[in-house]
Amino acid sequence: MTSQRRIHLFLDSNVLTGGIVSSWGLDKATLSLCAAKVCKLVLAEAVRDEVEENLLLHAERLPLLDADRLIEDYRRLIKLTSPELVPYPDRQLVRASRHLIRHESDVPVLLSAMASKPDWLLTHNTRHFTQTVAQRTALRIATPAEFFRTLSALFR
Repeated sequence: MTSQRRIHLFLDSNVLTGGIVSSWGLDKATLSLCAAKVCKLVLAEAVRDEVEENLLLHAERLPLLDADRLIEDYRRLIKLTSPELVPYPDRQLVRASRHLIRHESDVPVLLSAMASKPDWLLTHNTRHFTQTVAQRTALRIATPAEFFRTLSALFR
């Protein structure tokens, strides 16, 4: 039996948050692949902090039991996926790399992805993570739908 390297997925906060709060969909399916250890979740500290902030804001609008379940689901996901953690990039590097992407708050996320060299960076934010950004950084950037279409083509 040969062991193949798992596909490393760097998830932007919108995909990760969407997968946690939704009951179904491609974001949730992406997290399921990571929880089942089919793919390896690559989690940047910059993304993790944004997701945790978003989840707390979302939880405030829920009944107490649902809010507790949401936070517990997040903790369980992190435990199941055993993500590869990527530290915050150096502040000077963030300032020097501002030209790489239009939205300033995405610079640490982009630098974290570049440092971790994932197979895919999945995001819904295609207005900021454009093909130009992909070419500049040599990252394969796609939405979860594009990722699953590519994945399904492998099994035809």
